[in-house]
Amino acid sequence: MPIVADPIMKLVEGPAQRIPPSDIHKADAIIVLSGMLRQVEGAPLGEWNDAVDRFEGGIELFKAGKAPVIVFTRGQVPWEPNNIPEGELLAKRAVILGLTKKAIKLTEKVGNTADEALAARKLLGVDKGGSGKNIILVTSAFHMRRALMLFEKAGFKVIPYKVDFQVDNTSELTVLNFLPQGVALEKSERAMREVIGWAFYWVRGFF
Repeated sequence: MPIVADPIMKLVEGPAQRIPPSDIHKADAIIVLSGMLRQVEGAPLGEWNDAVDRFEGGIELFKAGKAPVIVFTRGQVPWEPNNIPEGELLAKRAVILGLTKKAIKLTEKVGNTADEALAARKLLGVDKGGSGKNIILVTSAFHMRRALMLFEKAGFKVIPYKVDFQVDNTSELTVLNFLPQGVALEKSERAMREVIGWAFYWVRGFF
């Protein structure tokens, strides 16, 4: 039920507040995490899922001059080996929107968020002091806490930029909040999966 699912998701996401690009400090790069495309026949650049805000947020930040380059990750899950790595499709979409190829960088193929963090470090290199560069990290709000920890662990100085909020602050409580809904079950599962992810990496010693 939404009365249960929404508080769990809100706990994972934190406050539902999109930060204006004007309030974001400049960085060496904007990194946009994969997870927003479905690849279907007849759609050569894929079709968006509900995480499209990751792409739009990254493009918005770049056009606001917050970094000289934007990085897309070549996300490719092991059980879809025939799919084109997502970052390659996102790069083509970015060029259509006016970005130059010189401003776009792609990581090597990655299968999860931990891979994305290490691949980004390999791509961007490190500063003279041995630390990772300053980045603006763009991903869904529910995914940010885990992603932030992994990218900081990889040595980056991270400015988080949350998008794709699943719960807002304006909804009023109605009788519908007490009725079972498939979307509420999915929201609970997504939030709990993130909590399990935190625990997993904590046990592994990442955090």
